[in-house]
Amino acid sequence: MTKKSTIHDIAKALNVTASTVSRALNGNTRISEATREAVLEAAKSLNYNHNQIASALRSGRSYIVGVIVPTADRSFFSKVVRGIEEEVNKAGYNVIICQSNDLYESEKRNVEALLRLRADGIIVSVAKGTRDYDHFAQLSHKNVPLVFFDRVNNKLGVSTVSTDDFSGGYQATQHLIEQGCKRIAHFAGLQHIGIYQERLRGYVEALKDYNLNVDDSLILYFNNLYAEDGVAGMQQLLQLKQVPDGIFSASDYSALGAMQVLKQNKINVPQDIALVGFANESLTSFVEPGLTTVDQHSLQMGAAAAKLFLEQMDQRNYIPRKIVLSPELLIRASSVRKI
Repeated sequence: MTKKSTIHDIAKALNVTASTVSRALNGNTRISEATREAVLEAAKSLNYNHNQIASALRSGRSYIVGVIVPTADRSFFSKVVRGIEEEVNKAGYNVIICQSNDLYESEKRNVEALLRLRADGIIVSVAKGTRDYDHFAQLSHKNVPLVFFDRVNNKLGVSTVSTDDFSGGYQATQHLIEQGCKRIAHFAGLQHIGIYQERLRGYVEALKDYNLNVDDSLILYFNNLYAEDGVAGMQQLLQLKQVPDGIFSASDYSALGAMQVLKQNKINVPQDIALVGFANESLTSFVEPGLTTVDQHSLQMGAAAAKLFLEQMDQRNYIPRKIVLSPELLIRASSVRKI
């Protein structure tokens, strides 16, 4: 059997210390680029297989950060992950991405798997199915840094990065009102999730501020806010004696589902019914008409979450921070009724 190479073999070949080799392999920024490249080249030629878990046991750091997202097929979450990666990579960290598929049990298994891999910290957007947070509370007991983003929990005393969803909901509804809409419907999400509570609250407050009635029959609640939910919701609204003239959806996907139904029924968007979504998913600018939406600045959110994680790794007496990003209403053709 061929003897496995060690960091001592690499150190001997390069005439450097084993600790220098270890730091270079772990991406320590104090190691020069030339030294790092020399170490990586020597490791490759010696067929060195870096055991990151064993290294973590020795050094106390794995240089792995776990990121748990509800789903990886939304451009919002993929952009957040990109923002995280760009920031932590500068500090020598690698990212492991897990999907909860919005299921509590899956999310819990994700946390357990990342702990077994000795991840230095976890950055997470909470699953819709999560109501018990014990699996996150245990991270504090183990001194594992935890950062929530987008869907956050403010009761655990950890750092969070979120959007001002109330402001986003208010801006979206206010814009429809300013375009002449007087009967505005809302596609709402699960109300145990803070982001959907706040988007609904923004919608309600905007209606009140402009002296418009809050009609419960125009507020439809969905578990997922998928495109098919928007289809079902729009079909339901079209059965009303008084059809709405505007819709603010807490998700782009359900807004796009509504748009599909309106097109099929030859109902003009936005002159008959104006539409606004939320999240600025990548496809919203490519549909016809382009969908007005609320941008959550996903790249900025990811970078901010990463910085909060790195702060915790570098500070012994870290005080958790709460970052709230200001949303931006991106006005496109789906809502513009006044020129």
